[in-house]
Amino acid sequence: MSTYCIATGCPKPKNAPNARLCKTCGSKLWLRDRYRVLGALGRGGFGATFLARDQSLPGYPSCVIKQLRPTTEVPNLLEMARDLFQREANILGKIGNHPQLPRLLDYFEIAHEFYLVQEHVSGSTLQKEVKHGGPFTESGVRQFLTEILPVVQYIHSHEIIHRDIKPANLIRRTQDKQLVMIDFGAVKDKVNPPKIDPSDQTALTAYAIGTPGYAPPEQMAMRPVYASDLYAIGVTCVFLLTGRSPKDLPYDPQTGELRWQDYAVVSSHFSKVLRKLLDISVHSRYQMAADVLRDLDMEPYLDSLSQNMAF
Repeated sequence: MSTYCIATGCPKPKNAPNARLCKTCGSKLWLRDRYRVLGALGRGGFGATFLARDQSLPGYPSCVIKQLRPTTEVPNLLEMARDLFQREANILGKIGNHPQLPRLLDYFEIAHEFYLVQEHVSGSTLQKEVKHGGPFTESGVRQFLTEILPVVQYIHSHEIIHRDIKPANLIRRTQDKQLVMIDFGAVKDKVNPPKIDPSDQTALTAYAIGTPGYAPPEQMAMRPVYASDLYAIGVTCVFLLTGRSPKDLPYDPQTGELRWQDYAVVSSHFSKVLRKLLDISVHSRYQMAADVLRDLDMEPYLDSLSQNMAF
């Protein structure tokens, strides 16, 4: 497998597997003389994610490297990016010993670019699962809730809001079929929100706001709460039931609420639970993951919730 150059603007990033310097731009290829990048997984406004191998360990295990690359023309942005980067690393270090969250393996800074190295979760996202296998049944979505709500509860118990829960950030791990929640780039540490000068706010908004359609109004207004993650879980349920993302569904012009009922048939009890997950008003919405499980009459899963809390 070729070695990939991640230098900014390198026109031909692919190199021979054993290369140490990029044949096109001359950059060093192995990060920290240890991580050999195999290719790009995704790119966003603030950086990119790569698949790599750790050449220093037996068997060269694969890992995911997240590169945060702030645009340095904006004043103070480097400091703010460093702060966000350290925050994400701290959060991942704090919560990463949960079996359904990727472990943080390393983090470092090279030439004003920041790198997080995480465990690579092999599997298929729920987005792909629906694309290939079609929408879920009501019982399939209930099963999804029993798997994911304990993880949400665990994160919230550490006073953390994920802020970007969506089908593309939920992977069904190949080896044990467990759901794993990835991408903590938009996470918010409830206890210590970053101190950002309002004039610089716009520069970071794109990085930290979440995904439109999955993020409720209070989150889009930069005031997320725990219940914001539960709204995103509700929208994810609608996607699983209908195969449609929120942008492809109509909404009520009076209330702003998603009108998904025409696209999926569910029991009145389950419909009530979904409506409460998707309530535009944060006060009327579910506040805690345990309340959703209780309303679904899933008392047995409340035991697994308390076990999850003990990790």
